[in-house]
Amino acid sequence: MLAGAGLLAGGVNAVAGGGSLISFPALLAAGYPAVTANVTNTVALFPGYAGSVAGGRPELEGQGARVRAVGVTSIVGAVAGSVLLLTTSSEVFRAVVPFLILLACALLMLQPRLARLVQRGTGSRTAHRSPNLQLSVLLAAVYGAYFGAGLGVLLLGVLGIFLAEQLRHINALKNFLSLLINAVALVAFGVFGPVAWEAVLVVAAASLAGGYLGARTARRIPSSLLRAAVVAYGVVVSVILLVDG
Repeated sequence: MLAGAGLLAGGVNAVAGGGSLISFPALLAAGYPAVTANVTNTVALFPGYAGSVAGGRPELEGQGARVRAVGVTSIVGAVAGSVLLLTTSSEVFRAVVPFLILLACALLMLQPRLARLVQRGTGSRTAHRSPNLQLSVLLAAVYGAYFGAGLGVLLLGVLGIFLAEQLRHINALKNFLSLLINAVALVAFGVFGPVAWEAVLVVAAASLAGGYLGARTARRIPSSLLRAAVVAYGVVVSVILLVDG
């Protein structure tokens, strides 16, 4: 089950995003406590972020000042989010998980509109100095380390609102910040968190294969259809979790 979920998560991330909405509930269904499932999911899907940044290196050229400005903010937020998760009881986290999944579903639904906003370039090229952008990135980083699902969509929207840049450059910056946030979370969870390493091995290997297959077949699968299916699945999972208490 975990291998299948990892395969699907990697493929979905390559085509439309939102793979965590598949792998995280699968870890819950496998019997892992909510906090353990969350930190395990973060560690298992980390290689995908590294691959995205490696593939988008040309689009990061010329964004050095911007990367440094929002990168430091992302690290601070990720540290805060990691500490928050590690100090949250499993019962409290389990209670808020259905609502976090619904939030991730809402972000995934808004993804096309956020992408169009980025393409219109409503911000400015020097907005990385803006306190409003810094605060928005900080809060997104806290969320990303605490839960993570939908982080890429959230960052895409935040950066697109404040920065006047082409979508491919915003997307590369988003991938880099996602890598930073998840790297901090990986270290924190690997040292202090209840990571289920046996599940990490299964999900990580399967998600890498899924990402490769997803990238190869991306043109054959309408991303809007896949996005709708992932959202519907996430809503069903959140309802089930709410009913189970």
